[in-house]
Amino acid sequence: MAYHVKELFYTLQGEGAQAGRAAVFLRFAGCNLWSGLERDRATAACTFCDTDFVGTDGPGGGRFEQAASLAQQVRDCWDAGQAQHSPPKPPEGRQDPAARPRAGQSAYVVCTGGEPLLQLDDVLVDALHALDLQVAVETNGTQSAPAGLDWVCVSPKGRNPLALTVGNELKLVYPQQDAPPEAFVDLAFEHFILQPMDGPQQRANMAQAVAYCLAHPQWRLGLQTHKWLGIP
Repeated sequence: MAYHVKELFYTLQGEGAQAGRAAVFLRFAGCNLWSGLERDRATAACTFCDTDFVGTDGPGGGRFEQAASLAQQVRDCWDAGQAQHSPPKPPEGRQDPAARPRAGQSAYVVCTGGEPLLQLDDVLVDALHALDLQVAVETNGTQSAPAGLDWVCVSPKGRNPLALTVGNELKLVYPQQDAPPEAFVDLAFEHFILQPMDGPQQRANMAQAVAYCLAHPQWRLGLQTHKWLGIP
């Protein structure tokens, strides 16, 4: 199958349980809950999305006919990002201790969207793994997932039923009238993140989220730190 990619870039994960980790973001075009067009927002199944996932015109975006070519593009993006931000090499014969590989420093790609599980499949996951990339997905949870994913983050949207009820992280944008936190607490996730909804009511939403997490310690407060830092 062909893969339609909105953008591809190296940055830090800005939110959720993996916040602060270096990653390549692979943003797929398209979503099953909103067309991405403002004229359709009011009647969409998800009305509060803050991401542009329409088309393939973003940095690193395009149409990829083969999984191997897209996986190589991801790997090249990771390697270029590492090279750009690496410290200067020490004099010959000396090794910088900071340059030695450590646990948790594996190459890492976050497949997101839009809705990535409309396109991410076993073939692409295998191709990414073949290039030593750990593969994460950020999904609305309404689609089934390919096998072998290294990190699964589900972010429920309203009343849309979940096909994925097991994963590493459940990240709930809050508040949502049709998706209260109590509806998800018995699902099989390792982390439960409550993320205040962005927009004109953000301050009020943050206060509500803080109060909820204090009263329900199963939930951790999640913030969109990349917006504060001014990074993609």
